[in-house]
Amino acid sequence: MVNDLIASMVLALWLYLIAARGGFWRASERDDASLSGEGTVSRPRVTAIIPARDEAACLGETVTSLLRQDYPGEFTVIVVDDQSRDATAQVAQDAAAALGAGDRLTVLPGRPLPPGWTGKLWAQQQGVALAEAAREAPAYLLLTDADIVYAPDALTQLVARAERGGFVLTSLMAKLRCESFAERMFVPAFIFFFQMLYPFAWANDPRRATAAAAGGCMLVRGEVLRAAGGLAAIRDALIDDCALAKALKRHGPISIALTERVRSIRAYPAIDDIRRMVSRTAYAQLHYSPALLAATIFGLALTYLAPVLLAILADGVAQFIGIFTWLLMAFAFRPTLRFYRCSTLWAPALPAIATMYMAFTLDSAYQHARGRGGMWKGRAQANISELR
Repeated sequence: MVNDLIASMVLALWLYLIAARGGFWRASERDDASLSGEGTVSRPRVTAIIPARDEAACLGETVTSLLRQDYPGEFTVIVVDDQSRDATAQVAQDAAAALGAGDRLTVLPGRPLPPGWTGKLWAQQQGVALAEAAREAPAYLLLTDADIVYAPDALTQLVARAERGGFVLTSLMAKLRCESFAERMFVPAFIFFFQMLYPFAWANDPRRATAAAAGGCMLVRGEVLRAAGGLAAIRDALIDDCALAKALKRHGPISIALTERVRSIRAYPAIDDIRRMVSRTAYAQLHYSPALLAATIFGLALTYLAPVLLAILADGVAQFIGIFTWLLMAFAFRPTLRFYRCSTLWAPALPAIATMYMAFTLDSAYQHARGRGGMWKGRAQANISELR
């Protein structure tokens, strides 16, 4: 009787996810199509802002890809060197010099982190302030990360999409590196879970409250950012991209999509690297609430583990539903695996991968309790007593 009840709950849950959760599992919200610039008179001024802390390993390639953009309008880049302990600033300057584009790059030494701000947002804030202090403020700000590499037409397509859609925020989910065993195991699932939490079709629908962005690539209308209170309005947010999306969606439509044009070159060679990446923000996503943590673990167990346990340990109708639901889950995971060019043999392993993510979430809460929440490049940022 208990098995039948659990089986019914699990089946209803997955039927809802497949049929009524914005079609997230299809991974169909993409920027594949190229938009022609014909008929577009304006070529608005754009400034890219890159917060960089100890990013010498990646930043050169990022700056090079940005300075090689084919964008026909005025485009400049600001790197905010967030008190790096390596050659971050020099790497950025060398990359620009190699292209003969030193006049289009500004490297701004970051000031010490004040109370109430997370490190990334404080660095971005300094870049935004410098951009807006220019003789002519940019119409758009490209908020991007130090490990993000752009195809030559990426900015042109971003601006065209923003102009035609009237978007106040146009974001692309940078394609994460997926080469090591750990990356193949966890990266597609990370994207799958993110889209389940924030269905892109819902985020792109002005009638829905769902708002999401991918922090690696966000094109923001400058005037709308100012109207929304600027980055100061979300200064304590660890999940800053979605917080910004929520703030800006009150002022106009937003867009988020998967892409092949923008990719991350940050490597996660081992499982422990993935753990640290997830642990940095997972508990913040739950608002540091033990009750929400318990509910999340229960929900993940019911969604991903219960079908497997029913398939293995139950009998009769409950076992059949467990097997069917497990297959349904694997079916839903396949489009994301294909997007990342990973073998679909990973699909049946989604319950095991989800179990690991459960462990990472618990570790996030543990790290927060130790005062090491939101740890990034030697800086803990999730101390509630300081942030709130």
